[in-house]
Amino acid sequence: MKLSLHGTLQRGTFAANVQLDVAAGETLALVGPNGAGKSSCVQAMAGLLPLAVGELRLGDDLLDAPAAGRFVVPEQRHVGYLPQEPLLFPHRSVRDNVAFGLRARGVAAAEARSKAEAWLARVGLGEHGDRKPRQLSGGEAQRVALARALATEPRYLLLDEPLAAVDASARLQLRQLLLQHLAAFAGPRVVVTHDPVDAFVLGDRIAVLERGAVVQVGTAAELGRAPRTQYVADLVGLNFLRGSVHDSVFTVAGGPQVVVATTVEGPAIATVHPRALSLFRERPSGSPRNVWQATVAGIEATPNGRRVWLGAPLSLCAEVTAAAVADLALAPGAVVWVAWKATEVQVAPA
Repeated sequence: MKLSLHGTLQRGTFAANVQLDVAAGETLALVGPNGAGKSSCVQAMAGLLPLAVGELRLGDDLLDAPAAGRFVVPEQRHVGYLPQEPLLFPHRSVRDNVAFGLRARGVAAAEARSKAEAWLARVGLGEHGDRKPRQLSGGEAQRVALARALATEPRYLLLDEPLAAVDASARLQLRQLLLQHLAAFAGPRVVVTHDPVDAFVLGDRIAVLERGAVVQVGTAAELGRAPRTQYVADLVGLNFLRGSVHDSVFTVAGGPQVVVATTVEGPAIATVHPRALSLFRERPSGSPRNVWQATVAGIEATPNGRRVWLGAPLSLCAEVTAAAVADLALAPGAVVWVAWKATEVQVAPA
């Protein structure tokens, strides 16, 4: 069954016009800057935020359609929902927290507890059934919430920032656990995240939401080949330029020109990987078609080296080794020569 949200969400003065489709057995990672409307989308899918206009469907079932006077309340949607905070009942045991949804659906107490025990074992907490939520770490509490969401065998699954409340030491392990259980879930899955790594690991496709609109949907590779906005380019780690092309010369909005290898003509976007930028203290010789001077605006460490942020005439990022930073004596304010080959620039019509 496909989950389809085609409509407008309204919360106070904020409105989002969203078109999203998630296939059965697919995980869609929903990403975007703060305030873009990601959590509102998931809440609309869960039934916690009625649509202002449009439709929400699961297969042939119409869950929300204001024009038709149709709204299925959350408890009748058979949805598994994991909010940003685990929201466990503090007075109940871990086992009873997981069994709660089953009991609410009329499952007998003994059967509900048995299924809860089985789900706790699946998430690696088989020995924690008698504990209270206050005795759990953040990662353990999120595992319990995941078990509670899955125990009712929902038709579709919604996870809103499932790793946001987890410390770094537990994040990798919980991400792998989520990946395992998402892969085993047959229905549509939607995961909201602000972390690109979580999106790329957990999502089969990624939907980018900006200012209340879906600006791009695709796999990580598809987004990387042709990002449509600066946010998407930043998400996949690329430098992003907007302008126009004529006779293989890309004129950036604002004036600078870049030689590119493309047959595209007219309004376009261009991307270049930070590793494609070479830095020198003297003007380089050789084959690069694009050579200019820039001032180092800042330097930051990464797991694989250093990112060097460059100022005018183009605000770009170069990735180099720590040794290169030392050899070139790079520091904020230093003037460097920047070079890249025309073939390193990817161009797509805007």
